[in-house]
Amino acid sequence: MLWVVENHSLPRTAAFFDLDKTVIAKSSTLTFGKSFYQGGLINRRAALRTAYAQFVFLTGGADHDQMERMRKYLSALCRGWNVQQVKEIVAETLHDLIDPIIYDEAASLIEEHHIAGRDVVIVSTSGAEVVEPIGELLGADRVVATRMVVGDDGCFTGEVEYYAYGPTKAEAIKELAQSEGYDLDRCYAYSDSATDVPMLESVGHPYAVNPDRTLRREALARGWPILDFNRPVRLKQRLPVLSVPPRPALVVAAAVGAAAATAGLVWYASRRRAATVYAG
Repeated sequence: MLWVVENHSLPRTAAFFDLDKTVIAKSSTLTFGKSFYQGGLINRRAALRTAYAQFVFLTGGADHDQMERMRKYLSALCRGWNVQQVKEIVAETLHDLIDPIIYDEAASLIEEHHIAGRDVVIVSTSGAEVVEPIGELLGADRVVATRMVVGDDGCFTGEVEYYAYGPTKAEAIKELAQSEGYDLDRCYAYSDSATDVPMLESVGHPYAVNPDRTLRREALARGWPILDFNRPVRLKQRLPVLSVPPRPALVVAAAVGAAAATAGLVWYASRRRAATVYAG
């Protein structure tokens, strides 16, 4: 098993996860299209176009040119949106929309990395207003996401402040490694897209998850493991991870509990014997 509890005398480590089609089965941003339409942020035409973009994303993935077109489209689409309203819509619909499309295999990996003592970091091209609540739902320790410029009126201007995409993801990981003390040679990364090759090659343990054709070829050429995730399941319906070692604190608690139970049984047995002798 890979999931060995970290020796905390060594430098810290982390597992970096792309989000869309790696941890969840769809595009996180496009999944909220219907909710944004019902909330009055977009019109019917935009809602239909968003649904179509989701279909294209699911069937063929997204290369660099497609991602660039999507970035421009979404940036223009959200111009004028009230940021607080966006956050409220996401919060209200998060469990209904995102919980059912989380890959069981990804949720298990997140649990296993945590048990092994590693931080879990979601690194996504989607906007922070969407990614941060999803990261919290997943129990992630940190989130790296695209940030839009917000005007003095509390609305998106349509300009991008920080775009978490391609080489920028790798740069963010390296900056986190410096600030948090991660040893990248001992860190893990997971993604489905060839656009995330810089992110994958920045760590010692890269994994291609549900890879697009280009990433599959790259992974095979480099000897990177390939994982297939295909079981979306609600978090509450998942079975607990049984194949990983428990946290040291839990081991201590279990030992204390077992000792207390044993002492109780000994006390109870002695009381029973004493009662029997007295009655005789």
